[in-house]
Amino acid sequence: MPFVELPDARVHYATSGGSGSPVLLVMGFGVPGHMWLNQIDAFSACHRVAWFDNAGAGQTTRQRSRPASIRDLARHAAAVIDALGWEQAHVVGVSMGGMIAQELALGWKERVRSLALVATHAGGLVDLTPSPQSLLLFGRAFLGPRAQRARVLERLIFPDEYLATVDVAPLRQAMHDQVVAAAPARDRLRQIAAIMAHRTAHRLHELEGTPTLIVKAGRDRLIRPSAHHRLHRLIPGSRLVHFEDAGHAILHQCAARLNDVLLEHFAAVDRA
Repeated sequence: MPFVELPDARVHYATSGGSGSPVLLVMGFGVPGHMWLNQIDAFSACHRVAWFDNAGAGQTTRQRSRPASIRDLARHAAAVIDALGWEQAHVVGVSMGGMIAQELALGWKERVRSLALVATHAGGLVDLTPSPQSLLLFGRAFLGPRAQRARVLERLIFPDEYLATVDVAPLRQAMHDQVVAAAPARDRLRQIAAIMAHRTAHRLHELEGTPTLIVKAGRDRLIRPSAHHRLHRLIPGSRLVHFEDAGHAILHQCAARLNDVLLEHFAAVDRA
């Protein structure tokens, strides 16, 4: 299992695929990087793909007690790109991973071949606070009684209409194993602190010239749909794609459709 050894963290990462332009996948809050599994299989047929565990999730460990900021996590992502010997990568971030991807593109612009921001926001009070019901569900899903967390989490990240059409038992088991049991409350609170401090709106104009795709999940209970439109306005030349039926767990719920959109995004940039 490869690790990048840094002064403040030991970052676990993994790879798949043997050829094609590189793709770096940046996961969101409290979830190990391998939960990109639906995208890893689809992308590695024609791309070199890498993913990693953010500090506070999976096998990445912190060397200091100070909470990692979003910029720290972006620096860890850049270190993974360096460790792989990649000059550039298509960077895809979801939720908190989208915040990390923004910081990566702002601080290491020359390393980002293209940017895809999925179900995420630019930070600040305008975007940060979801509805009161969603806040309640979030608290119960991650900090409430452990036996109830997976059941609450499914309501938070999937639309009710979607849940009515699928067998929820394997979903609930996966959420228990890969999310509820993935990190202690201390590490979750540190990631929450990093999210609350995230602010990129005043700098996103600097991404002009970076091919950027923004993916809106229209039924997201965590990220306000208006946040995607704001990102689109703030990043010159960006493209906004709507998945109006998708909840926050768009990587799973809409995997095939999302993968097609992302693969076309990579291909268009590579052709250019």
